[in-house]
Amino acid sequence: MTNTTLENSTKIVAIGGGHGLGRMLSALSDHGSNVTGIVTTTDNGGSTGRIRACQGGIAWGDTRNCINQLITEPSVGSMIFEYRFKGTGELSGHNLGNLMLTALGNLSIRPLDAINLIRDMLKVETQIVPMSEHPADLSAMTPTGDVIYGETSVDELQEVPQRLYVEPAVPATKEAVSAIENADLILLGPGSFLTSVMPPLLLKEIAAALKASSARIVFVTNLDKEKGPAGMMSLETMLHWCERAMGGRYVDGVITEQHLPEIAPRYEQFIETLAASNHNWRHDRTKLKDAINKLIVCR
Repeated sequence: MTNTTLENSTKIVAIGGGHGLGRMLSALSDHGSNVTGIVTTTDNGGSTGRIRACQGGIAWGDTRNCINQLITEPSVGSMIFEYRFKGTGELSGHNLGNLMLTALGNLSIRPLDAINLIRDMLKVETQIVPMSEHPADLSAMTPTGDVIYGETSVDELQEVPQRLYVEPAVPATKEAVSAIENADLILLGPGSFLTSVMPPLLLKEIAAALKASSARIVFVTNLDKEKGPAGMMSLETMLHWCERAMGGRYVDGVITEQHLPEIAPRYEQFIETLAASNHNWRHDRTKLKDAINKLIVCR
């Protein structure tokens, strides 16, 4: 099988949220519908948090961010979807894409169908699936046994939590589970570890599918240390958290910019130059694409 055929036939799942998952999906856009992004839906900050506070529903912000980064053909539709209100009124700071997705949800359209309507309008091929279609929040237990609620509160912790939870214990989207079951390659990250990468892994159906998966599971490291409690965690600890959530299933490898002697030899290390030339903390899309394609060819 040629390299091009392998790249065209490989089923890839990327798990996360925010800017990190959007950057990864953008890098993989040449693979079209063979790529599925499983998106965290527990955000309670910014425009998303304000909408959830008054309208309820799942958090749409990370999904909108992913769609924004996948738009390749500027249009009136894309300008509308990306528009953010300014000024000092109640709409100030709100993103119109968030409001559009919320409105579709209020019309009793299934969240995944709402995403697909927007994808079709904006000509986005990549599959985007919310981790769950039921509202939930991230919570954490601190080392002293206190429980705090909400992603923003987790980000503001002054120490690494003992455990994370998604509350209530909502079911995963069946399409997310199916994508994992059919994947050849599963990517965790990059992005905010505690609030973007971990939440989908905390849903029992996703955890079970990952545990049973025969795909290669690869963790993509951030290029700079995070702020907040995740910045206090070693990579070894992050990998342990992922593996604990996946029922003991080991992560197979790590994509990183430099050799990491501190992690166990069982992790295959894929060392690549990944930073963008103008921001050394941001992954360059082309470099990230090339790194993933090398993984596919050598699978």
